[in-house]
Amino acid sequence: MEPIPLPSHIHYELLLQLLERQTIFSVASNSAEREQIDRLIVTLRKALAQQKRLEETCQLKNLPIDYRWSLNQPIRSRSVTDNATFPHNIQDDRSSS
Repeated sequence: MEPIPLPSHIHYELLLQLLERQTIFSVASNSAEREQIDRLIVTLRKALAQQKRLEETCQLKNLPIDYRWSLNQPIRSRSVTDNATFPHNIQDDRSSS
């Protein structure tokens, strides 16, 4: 079976950190926008939790997962046990052209 492409967990982390550390403070005085940002943060946390449940299901079924760092990443198989942290050799996709 083909590996299942999923976003690397760091994508969620970066978005959450931006929203929690910067965006929310820029609208602190406006409760309507702050409420929308709070809902967005909750939604992202739920999405990450749901992805982790999918990963657990795949692991139980021995289905391979390919964590993606970008849309231009070449397809290669990684097991779900590979950590979704920063790879040792990060290459910018634009530099390969």
